[in-house]
Amino acid sequence: MHFVDVKGILHNNGGFCGMNIYRGCTHGCIYCDSRSNCYNFTHDFEDIEVKQNAPALLESTLRNKRKKCMIGTGSMSDPYMHCEEKLGLTRKCLEIIYQYGFGAAVQTKSDRILRDIDLLEKINNSTKCVVEMTLTTYDDKLCSIIEPNVCNTKRRIEVLEEMQKRGIPAVVWLSPILPYINDTKENIKAILDECVRVKVKGIICFGMGLTLRDGDREYYYAALDKHFKGLKERYIRRYGYAYEVPSDNSRELFALFNRICRENNILHTPDACFSFINEFPEKYQQMSIFDIIK
Repeated sequence: MHFVDVKGILHNNGGFCGMNIYRGCTHGCIYCDSRSNCYNFTHDFEDIEVKQNAPALLESTLRNKRKKCMIGTGSMSDPYMHCEEKLGLTRKCLEIIYQYGFGAAVQTKSDRILRDIDLLEKINNSTKCVVEMTLTTYDDKLCSIIEPNVCNTKRRIEVLEEMQKRGIPAVVWLSPILPYINDTKENIKAILDECVRVKVKGIICFGMGLTLRDGDREYYYAALDKHFKGLKERYIRRYGYAYEVPSDNSRELFALFNRICRENNILHTPDACFSFINEFPEKYQQMSIFDIIK
């Protein structure tokens, strides 16, 4: 872990602002796209870069930002990695988001988010908060192999259940689906059934498969050699070095996904899910800090 000061923290994307408080990750997921060479890491991926001035930058930016919007975090680095327990930068940023009357969209795999559920509830009650949780495999043993340093899927579902009890909407990322590993009807249905039970608002799924880039691919293939003997060679024969790696079961699995989501009124196209996540409630658009502290 090393500490840096950065010049900016928010990136505007059509009215939705994103931020990453950390760079790198310690979850150890074997498929992580953020390891890819295109992101130009100059340090080891597990040597977390901590943007120590993130709260100060965020406060300065939001204090002067007239139009309210959703503030997202977690797209590149999980905001609830191990280091967050001691550093608390994610919580500080959420406190600032609440103080200035903005909304929050938090993407994570970790149950550490429960530490801040009181704050997430406050944000949701005053404006809007969305919790995004990644689910890939229902089997605990398999989960410990492909996502070794973070809580398992069943625990993440318990987190979603707690959010539902507090009235905090949740969106699930059903991604990635790894060919010949978790691309089974039984796995997808088990996850979807739990999503229905805990009443998630939406499920994002770009396809039944994964993507592999230079840097990410090598790490993934090394993990296949370690945990799934012979599977690397099968991947190379089937996919070569393609970016898109679809499951052979894509059509059947995607039909199952669409059917269950439609039957239970769950948002299930990326456009619909992102529209929900990014939309800030109109009635709060021009709310001032003085309204918040009354």
